[in-house]
Amino acid sequence: MNKHHGVRLKFASYNIHKAVGTDLRRDPARIIAVLRELDADIIALQEADLRIGQRASVLPRALIDDTGWKVVPVARRPRSIGWHGNAMLVRRSIEIVDARAIHLPTLEPRGAIRADLRCTGQYIRVFGTHLDLSGLRRRAQVKAILADSYGASPACPTVLMGDFNQWGGRTGAMQEFAQNWQVLAPGRSFPSRQPVAYFDRIVGTRDWQCGALGVHHSALSARASDHLPVWATLKLPT
Repeated sequence: MNKHHGVRLKFASYNIHKAVGTDLRRDPARIIAVLRELDADIIALQEADLRIGQRASVLPRALIDDTGWKVVPVARRPRSIGWHGNAMLVRRSIEIVDARAIHLPTLEPRGAIRADLRCTGQYIRVFGTHLDLSGLRRRAQVKAILADSYGASPACPTVLMGDFNQWGGRTGAMQEFAQNWQVLAPGRSFPSRQPVAYFDRIVGTRDWQCGALGVHHSALSARASDHLPVWATLKLPT
């Protein structure tokens, strides 16, 4: 598994706020339009399902089926696309080898998801998460995700992304990422109209070389959710 094939992928993370925009309208088609603008290969979504009843997806399957992405199968309920609101979309050309939900230590319902993927012959692992508002629990949650990562087989290039609910990039829960991880802060992403906080982050193992990275700020994304999407282009040297 050590031979990389020069894989280059655009990763994105987006808290879609249950598709409710800053105008207080729930508009799934607008979220899909922002995803099309982003045009990422692998997208971690937060707040993708309703929190009550059947935990139904706020993005209708029919809308997703009209895109170039497919849903990573982590849902436990038929009308959901995610686990505790965490969902992942990948390009149809990417093979999903394994997908699972991860329980996180918490009082609030929180979770993480993991996808083992094969892209042009290269095995990679991607986690999506939405961490707690409490710093103490965030730290425990990062430890739980890292424990899952270190216990997973085979060892391979890994990316973890999501809404970390963390102000500082070097403090609190972020200190759990040891030297074999690189923490990327693409920029201020919350609140979407005038962003001040770096809540949305992408973290990768040292296998990855980071190309460009940024926050997707468009007229549409400023209205579609209370967060802006963040993205990074990562590549594995041949």
